[in-house]
Amino acid sequence: MLRFKNRKAAGQQLAKALSHHANKADVLVLGLPRGGVPVAFEVARELKAELDVMIVRKLGVPGHKELAMGAIASGGVRIINEDIVRSLRIPQEMIDSVAAQEQEELLRREQSYRGSRPALDIENHTVIVIDDGIATGATMRAALAALKQLNPAHLVVAVPTGATDTCAELKRSADEVVCLSTPEPYIAVGVWYEEFPQTSDDEVRTLLRLATDEASQLERS
Repeated sequence: MLRFKNRKAAGQQLAKALSHHANKADVLVLGLPRGGVPVAFEVARELKAELDVMIVRKLGVPGHKELAMGAIASGGVRIINEDIVRSLRIPQEMIDSVAAQEQEELLRREQSYRGSRPALDIENHTVIVIDDGIATGATMRAALAALKQLNPAHLVVAVPTGATDTCAELKRSADEVVCLSTPEPYIAVGVWYEEFPQTSDDEVRTLLRLATDEASQLERS
């Protein structure tokens, strides 16, 4: 089973699998904060593509927050994991309450990560959406649903590691899906990394600034 040293190494390996998108002016790389951003940074650097964030918030089951009953994304998108909701008999008012809390955090992160900088223009671009891994896929599905409203030309999902069924399912929502490793049983994303510390807001902001600086240097050279 392929296990990655850390998110940086995973991003470097993922970039190799995406090399057919390198050096193309219409390619944009979007990282899902927070853990997807260090992976996306390495991919964007290798492909010489612009980097931005796609803000998505998981709707965790109360008392079991790591279990996703759905997700929300910019643009008012809400995706619900109907199987989880039915099996745990989660009432609508509980879903609405968690979604309202996560909406506040979504708006805070947009301001924190971008400040006054507008989001990248997605229309007619090839958009590569990256996370550090996918288990249920609720967060990624919410991101894809939001991005489709912005009319990209080509939508790519790329992750170092993912559950087999989830990666297969995402092929119905994206034009291209790259999952480097699909171990079974999947268990959780962090199992497939030797080092898996929590990514901080400061790290996300630093990587976005660095990517912007490097892009500016490329334009001047």
